[in-house]
Amino acid sequence: MTKAERLPASASTDAESRVSRFMRSALSILAETGRTDFTVLEVVERSKTSLRSFYQHFSTKDELLLALIENIIAESTTRWRGQTLELPAPEAMRVLIDRICTPAETTKEDSISRGLTSYNGRLAETLPREYARVLAPLHQLIADILERGIDEGAFRPALEVETAAALIMQTALGAVRLRSLGAELSGVPIDGEHIFDFCVHGLLPR
Repeated sequence: MTKAERLPASASTDAESRVSRFMRSALSILAETGRTDFTVLEVVERSKTSLRSFYQHFSTKDELLLALIENIIAESTTRWRGQTLELPAPEAMRVLIDRICTPAETTKEDSISRGLTSYNGRLAETLPREYARVLAPLHQLIADILERGIDEGAFRPALEVETAAALIMQTALGAVRLRSLGAELSGVPIDGEHIFDFCVHGLLPR
């Protein structure tokens, strides 16, 4: 049970409000700079709270950024699940990969994406179990589409779903990371269609 769950309703609401303020402040800094080298003090000052309050909810800046990424992935995955639920599995996979790989539409969104993408490696190193948990909803969505494809006869029945889902997710996120950092190996951005074409060959019946 978390601290918030043990608190009275009003206190829990206040705690959630402070957490949201810290996350919004971090997002605001990311949108302006595209950098993650800001300090906890900068977040606290922008949120108009206190260091004591920050450390009541997060032990480190890494935990704050992890919570931010978790929120973004959870919201995105819920939206993508709704967009792919009624589609045949191959088309659902195509749409999902396209959504994952779609470039940011605004300068602010691009700054946030670039900053968080560049920080993913650090979080995977410093908080590996927590980072894996954050990615779990996306991995589960891909696995669900694969299971649906097997039931439809569109994908191989002997497919190792968990492994294939992890490979597809890592391929898509890796391509997004390279593009965000401007490090495409071929000099040509890899988009969702490229990834789908590459991955689907391992999914189709032989």
